[in-house]
Amino acid sequence: MPQTQHFAFILVEEFSHLAFSCAVEPLRIANLVSGEELYRWSFVSEQGEQAVSSNGSVTLVHSGLEELSKCDQLFVLSGIHMRDHVTRSLLAALRRERARGTRIGALCSGAWLLAEAGFLNGMQAAIHWEYHDAFMEAFPDVNLVRSVFVADEKHITASGGTATADLMLHLIERDHGEELATDVADQMVYNTVRNATAKQRVSLQSRNGMRNAHLAKAIDIMQDSLETPVSPSFIADNLGISTRQLERLFGKYLNTSPKRYFMEMRLERARKLLLQTEASVTEVAVACGFENPGHFSRVYRSSFGITPHAQRNKIN
Repeated sequence: MPQTQHFAFILVEEFSHLAFSCAVEPLRIANLVSGEELYRWSFVSEQGEQAVSSNGSVTLVHSGLEELSKCDQLFVLSGIHMRDHVTRSLLAALRRERARGTRIGALCSGAWLLAEAGFLNGMQAAIHWEYHDAFMEAFPDVNLVRSVFVADEKHITASGGTATADLMLHLIERDHGEELATDVADQMVYNTVRNATAKQRVSLQSRNGMRNAHLAKAIDIMQDSLETPVSPSFIADNLGISTRQLERLFGKYLNTSPKRYFMEMRLERARKLLLQTEASVTEVAVACGFENPGHFSRVYRSSFGITPHAQRNKIN
């Protein structure tokens, strides 16, 4: 009989309930399908009594951080406003468990907490796409990837939501074989299981119902050039088409121009940095390819109806 593995989950306040369910249910179903206790699990919170998710539901926990029992795999699970819940006691508990030799991973925005603890430097990591820009600014030594999960590093990370189920099915397959993982997925009526290299966000092709490789590549180039913007002619040359052809593609499929679309991408990144980081308005402007803060302020206000400074003051 296989040895039972104990998975412990530190539930940080405002954790994602979707990621929580996607983490625990595959383990429960694996036990059910196999007829054996392959996994058991416990929940931990800072206070040791309960944890409240971002949707307001309350989960009773088994212990606090100080009473954390020995486990085979520890996951930190957080959600929105994770920076507000980075505490000394939480970081101390994580470092204590690492010294103890516990395997530690993170789900949803939990990679932020591992990065704060200094665990992820030089490693690949996944975090929910909403936090990508802020994470890259805060932790430049971490190799952040757009994949749904990273399972081949010392610290496993998953980007949250249903990506957590993908990770759990991957771990079940790794430990107990493909047949059991497939049976668990079938029980979940989950027929779109993704591997670690799958991208988090719905592709441009799927979202817009089009299959133009040139347009998709053009947007990839823009995404990689937010800090040092490139011209439409540069993008067109890179694709081996004319600038006029590029203009037609954006007009046909997205009803906009390459220049306008690129500007919207840069401004959206600026908005996330203003909302999610402590970077100054000037630093945000530079990070989004604006050399002149005055110009940045004008185009930001034109797009969002509020200046960058007012946007920052609004959340403080």
